[in-house]
Amino acid sequence: MSEKRILRVGLIQQANTADHSDNKRRLKESIRSAAAQGAELVVLQELHNGLYFCQTEDVNVFDQAEPIPGPSTEEFGALAAELGIVLVLSLFERRAAGLYHNTSVVLEHDGSIAGKYRKMHIPDDPAYYEKFYFTPGDLGFEPIETSVGMLGVLVCWDQWYPEAARLMALAGAEMLIYPTAIGYESSDVVEEQTRQSDAWQLVQRGHAVANGLPVITVNRVGHEEDPSGQTKGIRFWGRSFVAGPQGELLCELGQEEAIQIVEVNLTRSESVRRWWPFLRDRRIDYFEDLTKRYRK
Repeated sequence: MSEKRILRVGLIQQANTADHSDNKRRLKESIRSAAAQGAELVVLQELHNGLYFCQTEDVNVFDQAEPIPGPSTEEFGALAAELGIVLVLSLFERRAAGLYHNTSVVLEHDGSIAGKYRKMHIPDDPAYYEKFYFTPGDLGFEPIETSVGMLGVLVCWDQWYPEAARLMALAGAEMLIYPTAIGYESSDVVEEQTRQSDAWQLVQRGHAVANGLPVITVNRVGHEEDPSGQTKGIRFWGRSFVAGPQGELLCELGQEEAIQIVEVNLTRSESVRRWWPFLRDRRIDYFEDLTKRYRK
């Protein structure tokens, strides 16, 4: 087996306000701190520049969208180049007039854009009205090649879909990465909130096991009010974590702002897949119905 590859990953879990400039200033401070602690790859939460605006449907919010390349990729790209790190962003992309995506962008250590992924699965639930804002992605499930490895970048709601994780793994991803914005619905009882939060982590640890890959998930924290006043807003539950290729927890954060460096052994996946050859034993000759059965 090849020599052990250890990747130092920085997780940045932040509470946001409506002040984009201040949010980005604090993010940059945290990115610098993570790099100073040896992070080679830094992952930010979903839609990290501002508030999670999908609690309501408001056409004026589209003014927050930006092109890619654009201001954020230039600003954070300069920082990535200065620090010599690979950086995973999550942006509200304006692709064309009236066409918008929820897009993750990976910046290489020289500040260039290594690639991007447009969120494929778009929710539409109370306080998560994302279908109003985002067109489903059209770039497929393709890993992004970087100097630290092949990154299988997905986004938030994609976390619930084993097909997305499997397709990334089969395409050569060395890890799965999920920028996230998910929290407690204010009307749910505490027991239901706990069940949802635990299920969210468990399903992703299952992706790690099923595919023999590390999973890196970064969620936001803090309470964000519902601008319409119809609900009590969202309290994002944090719990950013890293799981190894057998689903083992390497790190789990709490429900407050945090910067955490985690060492991930990228060569461990090879051993795990030899012990548990799930990819070898797939019965793909019987998988055709997966894309047909429920289309009628």
